[in-house]
Amino acid sequence: MHIFSGARLVAALMTLPLALATAPASAAPASAAPASDAGPHGQQGQGHGHSTVRFQTFNASLNRASEGELVADLSTPDDPQAAAVAEIIQRTRPDVLLLNEFDYVAGGEAVDLFRENYLEVGHHGAAPIHYRYAFVAPSNTGIPSGHDLDNDGTIGGGNDAFGFGEFEGQYGMAVLSRFPIDRKHVRTFQKFRWADMPGAMLPDDPATPEPADWYSPDELADVRLSSKSHWDVPIRVGHRTVHFLVAHPTPPTFDGDEDRNGTRNHDEIRFWADYVSGRRYMYDDRGRYGGLPRGARFVIAGDQNSDPVDGDSVPGAIQQLIDHPRIEDPLPTSAGGPEAAELQGGANLTHEGDPAHDTADFADTEPGNLRADYVLPDRRLKVVGAGVFWPVRSNPLSRLTGEFPFPSSDHRSVWLDLRLP
Repeated sequence: MHIFSGARLVAALMTLPLALATAPASAAPASAAPASDAGPHGQQGQGHGHSTVRFQTFNASLNRASEGELVADLSTPDDPQAAAVAEIIQRTRPDVLLLNEFDYVAGGEAVDLFRENYLEVGHHGAAPIHYRYAFVAPSNTGIPSGHDLDNDGTIGGGNDAFGFGEFEGQYGMAVLSRFPIDRKHVRTFQKFRWADMPGAMLPDDPATPEPADWYSPDELADVRLSSKSHWDVPIRVGHRTVHFLVAHPTPPTFDGDEDRNGTRNHDEIRFWADYVSGRRYMYDDRGRYGGLPRGARFVIAGDQNSDPVDGDSVPGAIQQLIDHPRIEDPLPTSAGGPEAAELQGGANLTHEGDPAHDTADFADTEPGNLRADYVLPDRRLKVVGAGVFWPVRSNPLSRLTGEFPFPSSDHRSVWLDLRLP
């Protein structure tokens, strides 16, 4: 895992800790210094000792078909998709941002190139945006398991990796922040085994009478819960720490009657529900056990690949979070979601959910547009705004979202504003 920081201080309107921790020996060297920025997103209430901080998630589809391709694309400022993604970020201006489907590159080179060549360069009149801090760590995607996990009689390929991917790190993720990241207390759960979750919803082979037997005992000794990873990234906002809990559960599709992806999606979502409840069974990649400490504040973010009422996820999967007594669902909306559902028709016409909450423009035949992406805060934090970046067609910024083939991503960026002391 790596934390990267520049040499210049962010120009902030609130007092921030200025000292940077030295990177551990196993981490990459610090990145080149980005230019300073205007400071925290929200400036309301500064005179009263408060600041509005924007947390955002964006499945940016900055994944590529082969290893090294993302670095090559980001090495120049000429990639149109990366430019569209960067402009969306510049228009929405989050202070703390999760990027899903951002290929993991050891040493943080891809993150640095994206900052330098895209985020820190204005696009179509949008102001550049500068993130002094970034965090990346390995993903389970593409890592060979050595097992025949899809039971097709062969071993190898994306379906037999610990997380689906054609190369190690494909579909990874990254956190960018204008506030310091408390590196010493970051926790990653990449290697936590699925079978070590009490009451895990393990997939069942429908061809046998035994329950939950899709995976053999030898496979269960190795199979990991996270299709990418689960990260607890503490963000220091003034004297307060907010734990940014990020993940990207597997889509609950692309499997068979055993529903191995659907059940995994359910339990990947459940992990954070248990974590914020203070359950003790989970262990991180350093061998430390336990969930979120009592009293700690948090924001859960990511493409959860689960709609509350539509789509293919296990019933109740996302409700584990949005109905959790410690979690608030701010129900962000857009005007573009309902317009798209009406104009695209197809499966959208059969949906029960409100398309104003949709965050993903999926195939109109199946499953249709869904709410897949979430930013969910601790109920003890003050929510002052939330939204989905999905402009209507008449809005000039709709050129950034568009329709298939998408100029940026098939997902929409989701943001949440919190008032913090």
